[in-house]
Amino acid sequence: MYKNFYSLKRNPFEISPDPYFLFPTSRHNEALASVYYGVCRRKGFIVMSGEVGTGKTLLVRCLLELLSRRQIAFANVFNSRLSALDFLRYIVGDLGLKPADQSKSGILLELNNYLIARYRKGEITALIVDEAQHLSSEVLEEIRLLSNLETTQHKLLQILLVGQPELEPKLDSYELRQLKQRIALRCRLEPLELEETRGYIMRRLELAGANGRADKIFPRPAVALIHQHSRGIPRLINTICENALIASYAQRADSVTPKTVEEVSAEFRLAAPPTPPSGSAKVEPEALLRAFTTLVETLEKMGSAKVGNAAAADRS
Repeated sequence: MYKNFYSLKRNPFEISPDPYFLFPTSRHNEALASVYYGVCRRKGFIVMSGEVGTGKTLLVRCLLELLSRRQIAFANVFNSRLSALDFLRYIVGDLGLKPADQSKSGILLELNNYLIARYRKGEITALIVDEAQHLSSEVLEEIRLLSNLETTQHKLLQILLVGQPELEPKLDSYELRQLKQRIALRCRLEPLELEETRGYIMRRLELAGANGRADKIFPRPAVALIHQHSRGIPRLINTICENALIASYAQRADSVTPKTVEEVSAEFRLAAPPTPPSGSAKVEPEALLRAFTTLVETLEKMGSAKVGNAAAADRS
């Protein structure tokens, strides 16, 4: 819709995780390097976490491209709400295996033979599980058991769990302590800082064909508001930018204005919390001090015995 108006060759802010638009911040570079290193060096268990929309799935897509170039076989599980048996069936199916025996023991035997054969040829096999925070304890235990497939020197299956921050306390649970002890590498994605947000927007525009006009399309004041309302989360940045371009195109505006960003953010319920109006009542420091002094005096009048009894009751 707006591509011709802004002389762009493609939509720069699609929500789908396209590796072409990867913006390599230091944290994203470190995370991608860590998981790639972990797989290639046969580290066994790797965990990558991050808040919703911070680019985990995009990094997984980039990782899969790198693994394909290295001829590393992989199974990519993106539906984590599976039973333990269905989970195993999905893995062998994604690896191209067709066990004659579809029982759990038959699947594991086929998988083990496949992994050993690849290892003997010096080849690597990986399992990538996205949305791992939804995995049941039963499936997580099955994954732990898969990590038992090993030689005296290396793991036969390299496992990457990718999930939201809720994955971390789940792995910290007592029931999964054996799995937690096997994690060799951890990395976490964080939201973008203000300058990173600006770099992210500029890079996507340039890759889409802006040819040096990215600053004009999204001036700094607009970018600052986009960062504020998106909280630096790439998926929300894309949502705001995409709809701001559509709105600006409808107005035949050469640049996205802060007003347009505010309107789009409000429409998507992303507006920052309102600041108190200047005329609202404020609690002065002196008032707080007086209230605190009154409270202390009241407690003293209650008597030391009563206070001691209350403290004893609290401890019990």
